[in-house]
Amino acid sequence: FLAVIGKSGCGKSTLLRLLAGLDRPTSGSLTFGAAEEGHSRTRFMFQEPRLLPWASVVKNVEIGLTGIAGGAEARQRALAMLDEVGLADRADEWPSVLSGGQKQRVALARALVGQPQILALDEPLGALDALTRIEMQQLLERIWLDQKFTAVLVTHDVGEAVALADRVVVIGAGRIALDLDVPVARPRRHGSAELAHIEGTILDRLFSRA
Repeated sequence: FLAVIGKSGCGKSTLLRLLAGLDRPTSGSLTFGAAEEGHSRTRFMFQEPRLLPWASVVKNVEIGLTGIAGGAEARQRALAMLDEVGLADRADEWPSVLSGGQKQRVALARALVGQPQILALDEPLGALDALTRIEMQQLLERIWLDQKFTAVLVTHDVGEAVALADRVVVIGAGRIALDLDVPVARPRRHGSAELAHIEGTILDRLFSRA
């Protein structure tokens, strides 16, 4: 679980777009380790849920199976993923009746239903209230531990980064300014002294105090 932090305009979202194959590098190379399928096994989750208002909740999740499964199989897999995010009972409702947090749960289900190798997360929890955000962090961590995909999270929230990630990278002036492991056992407690110390190290680098 990698978190990427940096000031606006430093290239965080561009990095995610490169991982997802939405942009191409102008120089250098992008390597996916042992994975041979690369971009095709990468899914994107945005700050906005981007749900189709004319499609039911389960149909929105089925979109994540385009080219992978269809018909009854797609519905069954979508329902199973909705159950994972706690929304199986809302499957046939319209997105408009859901809360902001519930919409992001549907977006997460859509991104993960195809079992990606890499999940690129571009500030997906930024618009949520504080308590809903913590709930979503816990949900994301639980599913990540279960499914074992690689998560790359772009966030401006240093607390969120150290709560979720195994490793935090700070980007500054187009380069990696800090590459820091987060050797804290899970589950992690928000506000703990260990996490606060790591947050301080990251903030010092972001604002050039160290």
